[in-house]
Amino acid sequence: MKQKLNCVLLIDDDEPTNFLSQMIIEEADCAGHIQIATSGVQALRYLNNRRGFSEVDTYPSPDLIFLDINMPAMNGWEFLKEYNRMEKEQQGNIVIIMLTTSLNPDDESKAKITPHIDGFESKPLTEAKLEAILKKYFREHY
Repeated sequence: MKQKLNCVLLIDDDEPTNFLSQMIIEEADCAGHIQIATSGVQALRYLNNRRGFSEVDTYPSPDLIFLDINMPAMNGWEFLKEYNRMEKEQQGNIVIIMLTTSLNPDDESKAKITPHIDGFESKPLTEAKLEAILKKYFREHY
């Protein structure tokens, strides 16, 4: 890897999934920071807090988001609806990958036509899946 991603944001309410995903990302040594949000609301708060902060290290801007669909309070689709309402500069140039256990083919079809979703992967995140995502979306880093 030439240059690490600034930050990877994991949005998932499942603690074991976050633990495994974090381990995979750490072992790949591909990100300077890994941020975990256990809800869509928490993730939006994190993304909105980046505005106006001079200390970039406090809230590093994500280059990559892994987003779960099925979460309580605010699911992945609801998160995306709110994300789409954010100012373009707040959205940045983030690659969003849905990482889900959903077996509903409608979810994958919907993901293909939903703005800002770059990919759809089934859980768990593996070294091979991460490597394929890095090669596809971050060639300048990989």
